[in-house]
Amino acid sequence: MIALSLAEIAAVVGGQTHDIPDPSTEVTGPVVRDSREVVPGSLFVAFVGERVDGHDYAAAVVQAGAAAVLASRPVGVPAIVVDDVQTALGALARHVVRKLGATLVALTGSAGKTSTKDLVAQVLRRKAPTVFTPGSLNNEIGLPLTALSATEETKFLVLEMGARRIGHIRYLADLTPPKIGLVLNVGTAHIGEFGGREQIAQAKGELVESLPPAAEGGVAILNADDPLVRAMASRTRAKVVLFGESGEADVRAENVRLTDSGQPAFSLHTPSGCSDVTMRLYGEHHVSNALAAAAVAHELGMSAEEIATALSEAGSLSRWRMEVTERPDGVTIVNDAYNANPESMRAALRALAAMGKGGRTWAVLGKMAELGDEALAEHDAVGRLAVRLNVGKLVAVGGREAAWLQLGAYNEGSWGEESVHVSDAQAAVDLLRSELRPGDVVLVKASRSVGLESVAQALLATGTEGEVAAR
Repeated sequence: MIALSLAEIAAVVGGQTHDIPDPSTEVTGPVVRDSREVVPGSLFVAFVGERVDGHDYAAAVVQAGAAAVLASRPVGVPAIVVDDVQTALGALARHVVRKLGATLVALTGSAGKTSTKDLVAQVLRRKAPTVFTPGSLNNEIGLPLTALSATEETKFLVLEMGARRIGHIRYLADLTPPKIGLVLNVGTAHIGEFGGREQIAQAKGELVESLPPAAEGGVAILNADDPLVRAMASRTRAKVVLFGESGEADVRAENVRLTDSGQPAFSLHTPSGCSDVTMRLYGEHHVSNALAAAAVAHELGMSAEEIATALSEAGSLSRWRMEVTERPDGVTIVNDAYNANPESMRAALRALAAMGKGGRTWAVLGKMAELGDEALAEHDAVGRLAVRLNVGKLVAVGGREAAWLQLGAYNEGSWGEESVHVSDAQAAVDLLRSELRPGDVVLVKASRSVGLESVAQALLATGTEGEVAAR
């Protein structure tokens, strides 16, 4: 974080200093909520969780070098005490962002947020120092912590914004007001909580409503291929830039294809020129993500050639998202188990089909959470798609939702042993260990709560017969 005195921080967050010998002491290290991340000069934020109370670590973090603790009660060591720690953290982030003067890029969407955020960051840091959301820390705690990790040298701040209900993105955009807002898509992720795609579009569109007018540099970057996103143009005063494969897109892809290994290649067209891209990532769905990143970079002054080079060299920065690893015996494991929704599940299956040319393909799939009344239909549809894509074998892992996956495959024509329903992760591992052979490609994907990453990890631990935690 930029250096601020404890007195200044207390004033910004409306807190009272306690047990602070010298209020002019500066916080020169990061703002953290995990006591293990404390370094000299840190500000430790004491949250009260269901199982752990950060206040209990106050003495230890100060002993480790923290300048003070942001707390909701006195803790016997230097502290800034506030009524609500989360509100105070947001106020501090808002103050720092305004003081920095960096260009803030915010993005949201139902699918692909983290992968696109990683692409945007990798492209922009070619131009200037860039700070971006680590992993998927895109909520009211993770987002301000990311913003507070920026320094005086930071020129671009790239923030992913998630939402579980209407009003969330408006709140996040108020904490860290963006100059550029990017909306990727409107899908069915969390549809059980929102109630419908129109409500999801309402929530995602709060980002473009928060942007400054075009005359003040505001830019709304919208997916031309998604009608609900494209319609958001009427909800913003910012300049509108369209990306996609549509001929009307300002930044578009032509001649889209997949390499023999399943990596997308295309011709990138921007208002200032065009250049060819061959990505290191897997799956055609990354073309849209890449175009979104290209639109951001073009608005910030990068040429088509610079953008294409950066996209061609970009990799995956976040774990368990289409992580492709080939074992010594020639079996390829695709760990995409961080999360799942119908859109990302379909994209992953298509990537698997492209990668599996010449070999057997396995789709090890589990529950997609938070689909509400759409759960049965969506799981059934994914099972059917696996058959239509000629996936060699579907292994549905878990309870009711997994049974729906297998039922969809069965009703689409998956007979005999082409699909199987197993009870848990260990059963899936046992099955795969007994049947995999060189050249096979295995996709592992489910919602985060299922924990199917344990299957991928067990399969990669060749020669290890240890148990995995079944969930």
